[in-house]
Amino acid sequence: MKHSLLFLLLTTVLLSLVSAGMFVAPAAAAPLLRDDKAKQVVVPERKQAPAKSAIKSNTSKKPKAIAKNQDISPAKKKAGAARPQSVASAAAKKVTPKKKVAAKKAAPKIETVMADIQDNNEQLSKQISAKSAIIMDADNGHTLFAVSPDAPRQPASTIKILTGLIAIKSLDFNESVAVSHKAAEQPSSKVHLQTQKRYKADDLINAVLLSSANDASVALAEKIAGSEQSFARMMTLRAKFCGAQNTVCKTANGLTAAGQSSTARDLATIFRHAMQDEEFSQRMKQVQTHTTEGKLLKNHNKALWQIQGAEGGKTGFTNAAGQTYVGKFKRGEKEIIVAIMGSHTMWADLKTLVEYGFAQPPSTIARTSELREKSNIVAAVPGITRQQ
Repeated sequence: MKHSLLFLLLTTVLLSLVSAGMFVAPAAAAPLLRDDKAKQVVVPERKQAPAKSAIKSNTSKKPKAIAKNQDISPAKKKAGAARPQSVASAAAKKVTPKKKVAAKKAAPKIETVMADIQDNNEQLSKQISAKSAIIMDADNGHTLFAVSPDAPRQPASTIKILTGLIAIKSLDFNESVAVSHKAAEQPSSKVHLQTQKRYKADDLINAVLLSSANDASVALAEKIAGSEQSFARMMTLRAKFCGAQNTVCKTANGLTAAGQSSTARDLATIFRHAMQDEEFSQRMKQVQTHTTEGKLLKNHNKALWQIQGAEGGKTGFTNAAGQTYVGKFKRGEKEIIVAIMGSHTMWADLKTLVEYGFAQPPSTIARTSELREKSNIVAAVPGITRQQ
């Protein structure tokens, strides 16, 4: 009974305290942690949610870090490398105009280049005495310099290159050749052939090409064609076969004759063709040689020992023709053909032209050829007409 009354009393007191707000029950959502050392109650701090701006910044930086340190598959790399068309075109617009402008500035006008070439022609033409001359690229036939290259003139002994070339291709070198009175009576230059003797074709060919022998030329012509007149027609046809369309031969040795003529361009064209024949080119390089009988034959082409790179050449002279010359020169990989007609100072002219020819860069050769095609000019370099 006493215990029941005491329990009721305590319950009544507690209810009164609760109703008065003097006693509060601890919250279940916030448990109390007890610090045994300090004997105090510690309430844990609540973490605040990060700001929206911080979330955005962190998410934007994260992919960059991954792209920098993480390996990406080839497919993704290809996809990532491809830029939008608008971006690529915009980048091209920034670079392309500058390149186009530079290219336009670097390419001179055709008229300007042609004028420069014409000026060089005029200056060089004043340094030589030749009435006609040409410098030709031996590799492709392009013209590097020309003064009246197509003016017809007497060729003198330079035409013997056709006589020697035809004989090389027509005769056995050990074949014997008879000498007619007409051949023996030819004026100098000659090797004094005798009518009662026969000579080896090999010796006569050397006499023609090296010593410019007029008598040996006629003897070979009569051996091959029966007469000098018939042989001259063969020479004309051979010249056309070489690409020389303006050459007409009347004699086998080039002595002055009515209707006989050639041009500087034709002589260069014929010699360029002839030097492609190994037998012919080897003979033209000889400074001297001996005949079967021991006679010394000296080469009239002084360029072989006076001008660097001389490969072979043929001289000529008559009162009507003046001094004439055609020859080939090589320095390094570059080869040129030089032809001169109507000169008074042939060797000085030749040296000047050779040095000029080798001074021209390969690009100039290609450029002048291009200009010829665009401008419809017959000669790659415009020739200057000299008074005949």
